[in-house]
Amino acid sequence: MGLGDPDDAAVWRLDDGRALVLTTDFFTPVVDDAYDYGAIAAANALSDVYAMGGQPFLALNIAALPPALPPEMISDILRGGAEVARQAGVVIAGGHTIQDQEPKYGLVVLGFADPLRMLTKGGAKPGDVLVLSKPLGFGTTTTALKRGLASPADVAEVVGWMKRLNKTASELGLRFGARGGTDITGFSLLGHALEMAQASGVGLRLHYPDLPFVSGAHAYAREFIFPGGASDNRLFFGPAVTFDARIPESDQMLLFDPQTSGGLLLAIPPEQLEALLEQAGKVDQPLWVIGEVIEGAGIEVTA
Repeated sequence: MGLGDPDDAAVWRLDDGRALVLTTDFFTPVVDDAYDYGAIAAANALSDVYAMGGQPFLALNIAALPPALPPEMISDILRGGAEVARQAGVVIAGGHTIQDQEPKYGLVVLGFADPLRMLTKGGAKPGDVLVLSKPLGFGTTTTALKRGLASPADVAEVVGWMKRLNKTASELGLRFGARGGTDITGFSLLGHALEMAQASGVGLRLHYPDLPFVSGAHAYAREFIFPGGASDNRLFFGPAVTFDARIPESDQMLLFDPQTSGGLLLAIPPEQLEALLEQAGKVDQPLWVIGEVIEGAGIEVTA
């Protein structure tokens, strides 16, 4: 998989049983704490390998840092990334830094996957159940933080979710026969879900009351506190989405809200759903059933 068949990561098949999965991601700070920033950036970069059903094993740091940034902050950023990588069983083997006006940090990540059992955006089939592994609302909350409007409790909740690895969700998806998958990041739930629908040649139906959100998301959304990417997402993906007229505009915008280190969206065969949810409960992996795959094209959002 490469530029001709875009997915969450590049894949190079080595033999019948192994494929290399390669990805990179980095960004400017989304939170104030340097350690949390590094941890979130690492979890976000690792997520693309998990979204393909792979297991990361090696990473390189990528950092662009202002000369005036205190050394202890640089150390905290790198320590945050290193500790999340260690949780994932990943070795950070080196990296590269340059000077820049604003901090930027992330990882190059290399993983392995079984080429016959990989998760791709193109495998969903009508009747499959859509399952999400993290709540929504990260973008509106972190934007409220930048404006000095977010409560400490809301920030702590979002940081906890963004630092959480998608490792267990990916493993469960593979174990219970997920036919399609992607991670929810900058293109928002609707943008990434639409990519899956288009790659699979299907439509999706999402049930708004079943969608999970972090605690402060709706309050910030009602004030239209969104990152700029939310409007871009709505402009680009909105024509393919039909909303129930009873869903307020601010609630609609939450589905275009860019996420950082968001959850996995998985298409699960309906006969596997009960067993999946039972096992997820045993391993402390939250999962929400948010809709289903249907015949047709585009996305319907019901009230």
